[in-house]
Amino acid sequence: MNSKNKKTILVTGGAGFIGSHLCDELLKRGDKVICLDNLFTGSKENIKHLLKNKNFRFFQRDIIEPFYIKGKIDEVYNLACPASPIHYQINAIRTIKANTIGIINVLGFAKKHGARILQASTSEIYGDPLEHPQKESYRGNVSTIGPRACYDEGKRVAETLLFDYHRKWGIEIKVARIFNTYGPRMAKNDGRVVSNFCVQALSGKPITIYGDGQQTRSFCYVTDLVSGLIKLMESCASFIGPVNLGNPGEFTMKELAIKVIKMTGSQSKIIYKKLPEDDPRQRRPDISLAKKMLKWEPKVKIDQGLKETIEYFARVI
Repeated sequence: MNSKNKKTILVTGGAGFIGSHLCDELLKRGDKVICLDNLFTGSKENIKHLLKNKNFRFFQRDIIEPFYIKGKIDEVYNLACPASPIHYQINAIRTIKANTIGIINVLGFAKKHGARILQASTSEIYGDPLEHPQKESYRGNVSTIGPRACYDEGKRVAETLLFDYHRKWGIEIKVARIFNTYGPRMAKNDGRVVSNFCVQALSGKPITIYGDGQQTRSFCYVTDLVSGLIKLMESCASFIGPVNLGNPGEFTMKELAIKVIKMTGSQSKIIYKKLPEDDPRQRRPDISLAKKMLKWEPKVKIDQGLKETIEYFARVI
């Protein structure tokens, strides 16, 4: 990157799974990166290799509290919110606060700096979808009172706030609806299906499937997702989203479990437990808009991505 094009970028939630990979990529191209994270689900372990980089600064902060950073900020990536059901349900009210009070603080910060802001929204706003695959025009099938509502409805409100700040103040916004993402630096205890299966298989424990195993998900490798986020941030100002970012390759939970068992050489057996309340039966993105507007689509095949992820978990457990 030409030195005159270098940017100073704030990444909230930058010590998390996706956030830390995003910090890596932004630093590689020569940007200055300020990482802000409260370390609730993020970890210093994810960014320890960056701490001596002169273009990287880390602040332990929570976006629920007003924050100040000296100097001009050009862009803000907001990834600050627990993303796995186990973590966002630990303190549901705090999850809602991150997506309301926290977003207002981040938007106020972006407004003050004249910075473009990208919001990491989620496929969870589609709820248990009645449309398959899901397009951005689909308005969702979401419960406002269920145990997942703190996250699902919180993210919906966050999108509303971004669009209202855009209409009211002219802030440049980008909204990415992120589908299931996996890869190295996932927390081993986050309760997500890929991390669960990998850790259980490597530990020789039973593979836990909730429901009958026929519910589906699509899995995007983290480097592909980060590429999509950056392309969205750099897209023309008039394209604000929301835009789906994910891999349309769809697997049943049973298919994924069998694949992980085979790839790890595990002797683990599959066991079945009751499906949690409001757990979606199917999830797959329609990425036509991302292909058209961002010239983006995932490249990493599931076998390659799982190989990298399994090797990571083999080291950490």
